[in-house]
Amino acid sequence: MSIKKNIEQIKESMPEDVTLVAVSKTKPIEFLEEAYTAGIRDFGENKVQELIEKFELFHKDVRWHFIGHLQTNKIKYIIDKAFLIHSLDSTKLLKELEKQCSKNQMQINTLIQINIGKEDTKYGFYEEQLNEVLNEVERCNYVKIKGIMVIIPKGNEESNRYYFKRTKNIFENIKKQKYQNVTMEILSMGMTHDYETAIEEGATLVRIGEGIFGKRI
Repeated sequence: MSIKKNIEQIKESMPEDVTLVAVSKTKPIEFLEEAYTAGIRDFGENKVQELIEKFELFHKDVRWHFIGHLQTNKIKYIIDKAFLIHSLDSTKLLKELEKQCSKNQMQINTLIQINIGKEDTKYGFYEEQLNEVLNEVERCNYVKIKGIMVIIPKGNEESNRYYFKRTKNIFENIKKQKYQNVTMEILSMGMTHDYETAIEEGATLVRIGEGIFGKRI
């Protein structure tokens, strides 16, 4: 398995203006180093402790994306380390992010996580809850919403396309509404097995782990 070759093949299959985030959770630093050498600067982690450890050990020009469920009591450890938090999944988390950023006098960029399939096993807002969170964001001074993240239900290409299309529609509708502290710049959707469909349906960022680093050992 060549991480470099995997990255080259993925990059060939996607437009240059789509951001490739290498999902490096559970992967050793030497794997990340190979990806870095192949040009990757965006890495995704889903555990706070692992992000902190890698942040300390790894290149300082890396942009760390936090893509997992973020517990409110862990926020303070990563607000100065995460380039982008993909998983704003509750108003409780939003309020705590605002509080911690206020204490530290710093802004944080986040994506609203949408639970497009209303799955019990996934975090995120349902479509009909979005107005509530967007209104809450307008009261913030430090939390900035930069777009949407989605993890779609497992399915075939047809159902994948359906969920990606729906998410893109939500993204475009919010963009038209001009909320305070909200800019729809990033649509984070698509992973190893469905990223090409996601890009066709408007993704501006894809999160790929297995396709770069191989299957989990």
